[in-house]
Amino acid sequence: MLKSFIRYYKPYKKLFILDLLAAFLVSACDLFYPMITRNIINDVIPNKQIKLLFVFAIVLTLIFLIKAGLNYFMQYWGHVVGVRMQADMRRDLFDKLQDMPNRYFDNNKTGVIMSRIINDLLDISELAHHGPEDLFISLVMLVGSFIILCTINVPLTIITFAIIPFLLFYTIHKRNKMKKAFKETRVKTGEVNATIENSISGVRVTKSFGNKSYEMEKFDKSNGIFKKAREHAYKAMAEYFSGMFFLVDMLELIVLIAAGYFTYLGKINVGDFAAYLLYIKMFLQPIRKLINFNEMFQNGMSGFERYEEIMNEENEKEIPNAKDLKDVKGKITIKDVTFRYDNKESILEKFNLDIEAGKMVALVGPSGGGKTTICNLIPRFYDYESGQIFIDDVDISTVTLKSLRENIGIVQQDVFLFTGTIKENIMYGNPNATDEEVIEAAKNACLHDFIMGLEDGYDTFIGERGVKLSGGQKQRISIARVFLKNPAILILDEATSALDNVTEYEIQKALEELSKDRTTLVVAHRLSTVKNSDEIVVLTDKGIEERGTHEELMKLGGVYSNLHNL
Repeated sequence: MLKSFIRYYKPYKKLFILDLLAAFLVSACDLFYPMITRNIINDVIPNKQIKLLFVFAIVLTLIFLIKAGLNYFMQYWGHVVGVRMQADMRRDLFDKLQDMPNRYFDNNKTGVIMSRIINDLLDISELAHHGPEDLFISLVMLVGSFIILCTINVPLTIITFAIIPFLLFYTIHKRNKMKKAFKETRVKTGEVNATIENSISGVRVTKSFGNKSYEMEKFDKSNGIFKKAREHAYKAMAEYFSGMFFLVDMLELIVLIAAGYFTYLGKINVGDFAAYLLYIKMFLQPIRKLINFNEMFQNGMSGFERYEEIMNEENEKEIPNAKDLKDVKGKITIKDVTFRYDNKESILEKFNLDIEAGKMVALVGPSGGGKTTICNLIPRFYDYESGQIFIDDVDISTVTLKSLRENIGIVQQDVFLFTGTIKENIMYGNPNATDEEVIEAAKNACLHDFIMGLEDGYDTFIGERGVKLSGGQKQRISIARVFLKNPAILILDEATSALDNVTEYEIQKALEELSKDRTTLVVAHRLSTVKNSDEIVVLTDKGIEERGTHEELMKLGGVYSNLHNL
């Protein structure tokens, strides 16, 4: 996992090396101060060399100025490296999510995914910047201080470092406990985010049912679990830090007593004693930094571990060297297809269906017969267990997903519109379309006159998910963008079932225009909308029960006739 993390530094290798060099020089500057202090106490003051005192003052001022410049570089460019790595990871994660199969989103909450994109990457960014920098500074300071301390007095240094193994043992002992606790808080943070996201998305439903108290109860439960997980993590962190700080304080006390005793015995002079105390302070500073680094490392690597979990998920399957699907006429052949959702009972079992190019075929029947499933399998939103699906006698498993989906237009009951303008949402069908093409698509969808009656016309902001529009208006926009896409195959999945009769009639006219000269697959519960289909296929949990035209099925007096007469 650490290797995967390090690869994100590669594009910024030069900047990263300069940042570490600046960190090294800052550490070197810090190491000079006690040495100069030692010389002033041992030599300058006893010998009354006042000019040398001012020389040292000027030297220290120059060192501090250099250090300030280096710190500016580290603070600015170090954070730039971190935020660029964060942006790269976020882009990789977003790109990965676009290629994930629908099953992943069926089984994972949006709020949890958002938490990984936002919260986890923020902690990863902090580790990317501060981690190597703090670690490098600490190591330089520790090694430098240790060497200089040995030059002052070896026995005193040995006594000082006798307590270091206790520090290391305590760190290792408590680290795993803290890591596990912080990882758990990330999981609970995602769950709280999911609860909030879900509640905000459905706030209008909540108000319509007067269920604020119910939503608060759900939130309090999720928030309480998060709180307990966070408290547990902070308890582990408190044990870690309090123990470490106590050991560090004891180290300072031991050094103070030992150095004072050595000075009393005359083994070191007053200047060495002062320098030794300063270097011990300097030596303890990186230890404290390492303690803080450990918390940052736990947070950052826990976040990166969750990031890698997503990045290691399987993408939608596409064979190597898959070819583009070109010059589509629209013939669809489904041959011996078997499909089930997540190892449940088969929705389709050895299913077969032929649809001629340019024909309209309606799928009707009771719920659970696999109508929507068929609509999802043709564009390969889900992969089937066995069997084959062909478009123009080309197996869809051998073509690129992009070219397959470019040739299929889908209008669904639940229309999703993006936050933005009417024009932007229509252009989703073809981002390169001209204004004239957008207007033509809107006219075909019986939408143009409505748009021109708005103050801002096509630039009208529709709110989140089109909240400022009616159901019929949103449906027309979805039809307009399919007009703009101009696919060879059209799938209408309950496209009018949620509309009132007047709106349904108007939308139906737009859909009839849209389906001209296209292979059209219609799923409908309102049988009045499929009377004019070239063929009607009646699906039950047994498979295809009946098929034929409206007139043929009514004469048959079977399932379709019974559904029609309800």
